[in-house]
Amino acid sequence: MRTLALIILSLLGSFTGYSQALRSANLKCEYQDNPVGIESQAPRLSWELVSERRDVLQKAYRILVADQPGMLKKNQGNIWDSNKINSSTSIQVIFKGKKLAPAKVYYWKVMVWDNQNQASPWSEVQQWQTGLFSKEDWKVASWIAYEVMADSARILPSHEQKRDKTGGTANDILPLFRKEIKISRKLSKATFYISGLGHFELRINGKKIGDHFLDPGWTNYEKQALYIPFDVTDALKNGDNAIGVMLGNGFYYIPKQKKRFRKLLVQYGYPKMICRLQLNYSDGTSENIVSDGSWKSAPGPITFSSIYGGEDYDANKEKSGWDMPGYKDDKAVWKACLVTGGPAQLNAQKADPLKVFDIFEPQHTNKLNEKTSVYDLGQNASGIVRISVKGNKGDTVRITPAELIKRDGTVDQKAVGSPVYFTYILKGDGIETWEPRFTYYGFRYLQVDGIQPLSIAGLHTRNAAAQAGTFNSSSILFNKTAKLIDWAIRSNMVSIFTDCPHREKLGWLEELHLMGSSVRYTYQVQNLLSKSVADMQLAQISTGLVPEISPEFTVFTWGGDMFRDSPEWGSSSVIVPWYMYEWYGDKKVLENAYPMMKKYMGYLQTKAKGQILSQGLGDWYDLGPNPPGVSQLT
Repeated sequence: MRTLALIILSLLGSFTGYSQALRSANLKCEYQDNPVGIESQAPRLSWELVSERRDVLQKAYRILVADQPGMLKKNQGNIWDSNKINSSTSIQVIFKGKKLAPAKVYYWKVMVWDNQNQASPWSEVQQWQTGLFSKEDWKVASWIAYEVMADSARILPSHEQKRDKTGGTANDILPLFRKEIKISRKLSKATFYISGLGHFELRINGKKIGDHFLDPGWTNYEKQALYIPFDVTDALKNGDNAIGVMLGNGFYYIPKQKKRFRKLLVQYGYPKMICRLQLNYSDGTSENIVSDGSWKSAPGPITFSSIYGGEDYDANKEKSGWDMPGYKDDKAVWKACLVTGGPAQLNAQKADPLKVFDIFEPQHTNKLNEKTSVYDLGQNASGIVRISVKGNKGDTVRITPAELIKRDGTVDQKAVGSPVYFTYILKGDGIETWEPRFTYYGFRYLQVDGIQPLSIAGLHTRNAAAQAGTFNSSSILFNKTAKLIDWAIRSNMVSIFTDCPHREKLGWLEELHLMGSSVRYTYQVQNLLSKSVADMQLAQISTGLVPEISPEFTVFTWGGDMFRDSPEWGSSSVIVPWYMYEWYGDKKVLENAYPMMKKYMGYLQTKAKGQILSQGLGDWYDLGPNPPGVSQLT
């Protein structure tokens, strides 16, 4: 009898354990964990089935969505209760509840049933926060600037349908913006929605918000700007607070500077920003702080910044405490911001932000003389430099990054455009540490001229897409090859997929499908690829042509149209949406891109002879009797 009782208890334990072992995990909304800035009224949800047993399949699910977490504790979904749905689908499950409000948090959880009709417990609660669906949702926020460029002075990529090399301005004012606010009630949540063109750094009460680099991502600035939402609840305090914003040029404004390298000259306008701070109080009330003419602006300590040429910083022009409450913004220096216009579309950034991922210390130092040293970081990567120096006020240090070294030991930029460098002017106040904010480069070596640093390092920056897979084998050659390829991907994965991190930094589209498998096997790039598809849609012209680069920051005219119209490049507009469906089951991007795909195919039909295409770059840079370049033997 005792043996029989033990067997029964064991069986009961097995059945109980079976139920408890089944669960859903890794819940995501639009491929993200607890995302902020979801602009869709039908966001897609996903989860993974977890069980300790084999042959367990999902047969049904139930989703609850509520606008208060307390509702979910009662297993009630006042926004959506899907009820039990007989389906094995666990990705791209479309929300079908009530209409979503802008700038609001929604909470959700899921339970599943398996092929043995065993139900899992409810998952942990996850959330998403909606973005700003329309212009009205920005609550009368305005674009503001330190100065506004006249329309006649702007240089656009398609200006006169030719690549611009002349004209332009050399204005190098990188402005600071500030606003003081008072919080007199208990704060429950604060969200900051902000876009800065070309790039911004947000600061509250003296501290940078977030760990992003080069926000927001590059896009077609004639049509669109991207904004970033930040949860700033913990950065604010009861009483006085100060908001500070620094702006950088990026691809929005490339200054005309003869002493610095630039691949192209495009100037959409001078830097500007727009923002909305939503303050939700514990008593149920809310308040909005928006960018308008009441903000103050002044020139910042960054005296030059170019996405191609580098960045200069004069520490003597710092305005100590400018991003702290109580700062005296003297009218002789600080002026009221100018209200201006901006791109028609404002969309939340889909792709992951750029961040710092690796810090490389010098592996070898070659001191050429008392004022010049060359540091070998041991790894070629995209990124910026960080230095610590000590000296007298006005002392200058210049850092020149490069991938190669000349025979005399100095750095060599000949193959990628020159000169590119970073300059820091000391204020003479103890140890000073600095790194560029609004540009980056590809390098292994750093040449330092002038004051020699106490320390120096290379900071590798890239898109923060999570890792999807790794490669390892018994072959040393294969492993080294895989590592080489991976570094090429890392150094060219920013807010677009670039051709290189120095000479051009342009989004040549053939990379999206030729390198697509390597990228997708290694990184979770769903949202970055989705952004790439949106870039192609914005770049497509009225004839249906999808240019070879997107965003199209310059119109290449060398060799006729071959650098703008090559099917192997433009066909990414068809191939990438299909790959998104094949790899991720993403029907939405396929549906949204279908008009572009159809229009591009219609364009190609007008160019074909007997259904055969012959225009474009062909087997670009093949080897033949003539210097490499346009296809010779293919």
